[in-house]
Amino acid sequence: MSADTWQQVVFWVLAVVMTGAALRVVTSRNVVHAALYLVGTLMGAAALYVLLLAEFVAWVQVLVYVGAIVVLMLFGLMLTRAPIGRAQQLDNNQRPLAAVVALAVFVVSAWIMIDAFEGQEVALSNASGTTTASVGEVIFSEYVLPFEVVSVLLLAALVGAVVIARRD
Repeated sequence: MSADTWQQVVFWVLAVVMTGAALRVVTSRNVVHAALYLVGTLMGAAALYVLLLAEFVAWVQVLVYVGAIVVLMLFGLMLTRAPIGRAQQLDNNQRPLAAVVALAVFVVSAWIMIDAFEGQEVALSNASGTTTASVGEVIFSEYVLPFEVVSVLLLAALVGAVVIARRD
């Protein structure tokens, strides 16, 4: 099996798994299960980045989205005492219309992407000159102040969420 065939097989397996997990995110009635399916979807995206030889972006995907966003979402659910299990949910009977609109958006987006990139091949090479070490040097030398400001902002948001949630 050639390398191109192997990459195609891995891509389609990841695409099917990610699509299934993404569908379960929006159809799951249990919020914690939906968050776990979201983890699966985001990990699949990180695996696709590895397949495209973008290891740094893959690790950022894992650290930021899987590690931080999903954990923050789960903390928010726990701290606000939101109904986690199968709660009685009010439905507005617009699911068929929503499904039709979602399908239309998917078809139009797919048609635009296929029309724009039909016949083009992606050249996978890691010779772009940007390495993880060079990105790290830039972040912690030239952009250290914005990096620290964002970390303080995220900490303030977390403390604010705890204060608001525990105000009884």
